[in-house]
Amino acid sequence: MKSIKDTALLAKQAAIFKALAQQSRLQMVLHLGQHEHTVGELTALVGLDASTVSRHLSLLKSTGIISSRREGKSVIYRLAMPCVLGFFACAEDVLHEQGQLDDTPPPE
Repeated sequence: MKSIKDTALLAKQAAIFKALAQQSRLQMVLHLGQHEHTVGELTALVGLDASTVSRHLSLLKSTGIISSRREGKSVIYRLAMPCVLGFFACAEDVLHEQGQLDDTPPPE
């Protein structure tokens, strides 16, 4: 039987997976896994407008996947949960094994 603590932990983990369940947010996490970025830099990297990028970053930050710090007038974002990068590698390996990877981009 699951305890309340286990249920709360599962709910928090589900929120993390939900935050990662969007292609643009995954792109941002991968970029932040390489080095820190501002909203403007991420906007250019993922091809979305600044308000959309800010909303995505807010969600990722609320789940603890990323963190931020202020540097002058800029807010600098970084990956706070680097272990998620291992999930990317794991998923890619499985997709290769199953023959599901090709040059066609996945639908959004």
